[in-house]
Amino acid sequence: MIREVKKIVTGSRAIDGAGVKLVRVLGHNDVEDFDPFLMFDAFDSVNPEDYIKGFPWHPHRGIETITYLINGIIEHGDSLGNKGVILDGCCQWMTSGSGIMHQEMPKQSDRMLGAQLWLNMPKSYKMAEPKYCDITNDMVPTVVEESNIIKVISGNYKEHSSSVYGDYVRMTYLDVQMKGNSEWSCDVNPGDTVFIYIVEGEGTFGSLNTKYESKRAILFSEGDVFKARTEDSEIRFFLYAAKPLREPVAWGGPIVMNTREELNNAFNELREGTFIKHK
Repeated sequence: MIREVKKIVTGSRAIDGAGVKLVRVLGHNDVEDFDPFLMFDAFDSVNPEDYIKGFPWHPHRGIETITYLINGIIEHGDSLGNKGVILDGCCQWMTSGSGIMHQEMPKQSDRMLGAQLWLNMPKSYKMAEPKYCDITNDMVPTVVEESNIIKVISGNYKEHSSSVYGDYVRMTYLDVQMKGNSEWSCDVNPGDTVFIYIVEGEGTFGSLNTKYESKRAILFSEGDVFKARTEDSEIRFFLYAAKPLREPVAWGGPIVMNTREELNNAFNELREGTFIKHK
């Protein structure tokens, strides 16, 4: 059964970190519909003043953050001692688990284009040991078809598999580019939450001919096939799929737990200096 368009979200402009301008596409109001995806921030700027102040040291607990760049440079570090740089076509997958401190500092580039996704962690693993994974260009399978290019950042597409799936929530993350007057489809698990974010261009999805433009997220109904088409315009979009957790969400800033008590405990630990459990 083909997945049909269920919900469209454009989000709103926001300023986060030390003054980074971005579009918060998904947030608190979308938790139930997009479960297990919590937040989705998109950034696209040719003005370094929009992002150069970055995201200085801050805490996380109970989530995974996945930052992917089409274009740009972001230096990062964390309380585990990891340091690195996210470059064009690279991805940083950070599992906060029981608690981590990290920073993400974009550097001036011709264009900063990419997104950060927050993926919820199951209740039974929220206090797991934090860890970090760099997904570099050479780790991302690139499938070149007649009219389409598919990059497999996480999960698999046809016979091509990423080295990263997600330890706690198995997620499919594809970067899809389609030429004009083309079609593309892929199989998805019927029980997964599936949504896309259109980076550039426009296209139609499912069995209808309604055209959708860039800079918006589209949530799809249940089904086992995702289908996209283009006419004159090319399109580039990210596709995400994962099984919903269907667990209560208690969300306070950079920390996401299951109960208000757990959330209050996390902030008490931050004040008392006992937040970090693993170093």
